Amino acid sequence: MPFKFDETALILITTPLYILVIGGEILFSHLHVKKYYSFKGVIQNIYLSLINAGIDLLFRSIYLFIILQWFYTHAFYSFKPFGWVYWLMLFILEDLAFYVEHRVDHYCRVFWAVHVTHHSSEEYNLTTGFRSSVFQPLYRFIYFIPLALLGFDPIDIVFMYSITQIYGILVHTQAIKKMPKWFEILFVSPSHHRVHHASNVLYLDKNMGMCLIIWDKMFGTFQEEIPDEPVKYGLTKPISNPYHPLKIIFHEWQSIGKDLKKKTSFFTKLKYLFMPPGWSHDGSSKTAKEMRKEL
Repeated sequence: MPFKFDETALILITTPLYILVIGGEILFSHLHVKKYYSFKGVIQNIYLSLINAGIDLLFRSIYLFIILQWFYTHAFYSFKPFGWVYWLMLFILEDLAFYVEHRVDHYCRVFWAVHVTHHSSEEYNLTTGFRSSVFQPLYRFIYFIPLALLGFDPIDIVFMYSITQIYGILVHTQAIKKMPKWFEILFVSPSHHRVHHASNVLYLDKNMGMCLIIWDKMFGTFQEEIPDEPVKYGLTKPISNPYHPLKIIFHEWQSIGKDLKKKTSFFTKLKYLFMPPGWSHDGSSKTAKEMRKEL
């Protein structure tokens, strides 16, 4: 019998798993006086996750059953007859699609304005994995279109994304220092993902894979966690009121709005939208790449 998508079953399985591992990390943090968690931080992470889930639920019938389904009906190939190969290829290609999306989110300011909420916390724990980029469901499906054209069923695409998200949440931890060497060659580890959430110049825009770290190693965005360079979590420019329920979502959009009001050319205004975060035509702000060159 072929494997069927069942998101309800997935939720029923993962909910007790999350409760168990988060409870364990809270206990570990308390016993070792690590202060990984704060009440305000956890509540904010839940708040952002619920908004993301609500938007995804409202928009899902459009992107899943209309947009992706249309491309699926016009697929020019199909892996489905190959059984387990179908699921393996879907996992690999979807992880690559996530890497591309994630890299665009970091290098294009208008998408960074959406994604920045996930990076804005100065705390780092398992609940940070739920700290969602709330408007991402409105465009994430675009990266799934090539998969539908390859003959992957949209239901299966979304299901695989849900599975990989579980892994993506579980690597948001400081309790695990290093995984075995063979593991860190292939897979994203907690150490790799701590680097991704760092505001240290050396670590900016690195380690963007969800499950596989091989994409970062192939495309030049890999950075090992260095013992002499402790990770500092959060943004290079902290939010003035980090717990404001609206500012946490819209602060970068406000900054974009201020830049667009400047008296400058139309093409410069386009650059304010689509150049990397921190770009400035007058040189008053530096991109991550420029800052690294000064190290």
